[in-house]
Amino acid sequence: MRRDGRRGPAFWLLGGFFVLFVLFLYGPLSTIVLLSFQGPDGGLTFPMNGVSLNWFRNLFEKQAVGDFGGSFLRSLILGVMVMATTVAVSLLAGLAFRRRFRGATFLFYLAVASLIVPSILVSLGVGLGFQIAGVPPAWYSSAFGAQLTWTLPFGLLIMFAVFNRFNRSYEEAARDLGASSWQTFSNVVLPIILPSLIGVGLFGFTLSYDEFARTLMTAGTFNTLPLEIYGMTTNVTTPVLYALGTLTTLFSFLIILGVLATILVLRARRARRTAG
Repeated sequence: MRRDGRRGPAFWLLGGFFVLFVLFLYGPLSTIVLLSFQGPDGGLTFPMNGVSLNWFRNLFEKQAVGDFGGSFLRSLILGVMVMATTVAVSLLAGLAFRRRFRGATFLFYLAVASLIVPSILVSLGVGLGFQIAGVPPAWYSSAFGAQLTWTLPFGLLIMFAVFNRFNRSYEEAARDLGASSWQTFSNVVLPIILPSLIGVGLFGFTLSYDEFARTLMTAGTFNTLPLEIYGMTTNVTTPVLYALGTLTTLFSFLIILGVLATILVLRARRARRTAG
């Protein structure tokens, strides 16, 4: 912004770029949501032929192609497994890396190296490894491990950043008051970093829930939801596919809103304790 209060060309250029970004991100999503409310005789394109909830009802009926209920449940369970593991390992690794130890740098780069490896190669390698070992690939074993190669590096990077900014004087004050190491962690450190841990958990769950490439060769016989949706795109020719996309998008937004509400409640409680 200029000194005279007028907005310069850079403001309008960046504003126009942001508008295009929002349209590119939410335009296709809005189209899918609208077409999911097609009438019983509606198709996959505009113009809409009536408005109804027919395709949402059809989604929960027995389908000739696709297993929405089973794939959704598998993705949900797998996402929770990945989320819990990512939070636990990231927290423990963040605590460990607060103190320098031999091989820390090598171990750090080894942990984040999977981010630069193409996802499909990771999936192929994990799937082949399980087959060579004589263990059939499955969504709860090989896919679980493959997805951790994607979520753990992000969790580690977040926790490293959190602990790098953490003020150690809080811990020193707790120890001066006679608190043990466990009491210091549970009553001082954990409440402070809890919002960040919730963020790591949300990150891990969403990355797992939406992951396609690293699950493609490792899911085994039963598909996760992204794989099921991909399979349905080649077989389903009705708006029931759009109804599925609308419900899964709504589910993702509800999770995000739930996490944000939890963080706000925790911050409000902390503010009341500080004021009291």
